[in-house]
Amino acid sequence: MGFTLRAALAALGPTGHVTVAELVPAVVTWSRGLMADVFGESLDDPRVSIREADVGQLIRSGRSTFDAVLLDVDNGPDGLTRAANDALYDLQGLRAARAALRSDGVLAVWSAGPNAAFTKRLLKSGFLVSEVRVRASKSLTGAKHVIWIATSPAS
Repeated sequence: MGFTLRAALAALGPTGHVTVAELVPAVVTWSRGLMADVFGESLDDPRVSIREADVGQLIRSGRSTFDAVLLDVDNGPDGLTRAANDALYDLQGLRAARAALRSDGVLAVWSAGPNAAFTKRLLKSGFLVSEVRVRASKSLTGAKHVIWIATSPAS
């Protein structure tokens, strides 16, 4: 609900740009209405463009377009919210993500838990992979989540 966007904007320089893909138009409306306090001014930041589109289609339409692709779509590398999202995490989808990245680009995928098969697919797709385990909250207890940091090596 805007946390990833706000974090990206905080880390991004003044000339950077963030494209947010949202499949459901009602979510964009909701983010400007009921959830406006959570999103703050991030949706009106001139560095942000909102695309009401399937993130997979957006990825497949770009070649060497993005410095980073951040996937916070499902609860991990399985199409939980939509079966069609499986195509983001299979070999073909990962190769499309790699093609959409500029040299030294980064694909980051959030997950509620580990998935060894996904790590293998990332490696098979040509990425260099780091698996980072992070706590769900600032406390020292509680669930640990996984973020895969997959880099596309320079050609």
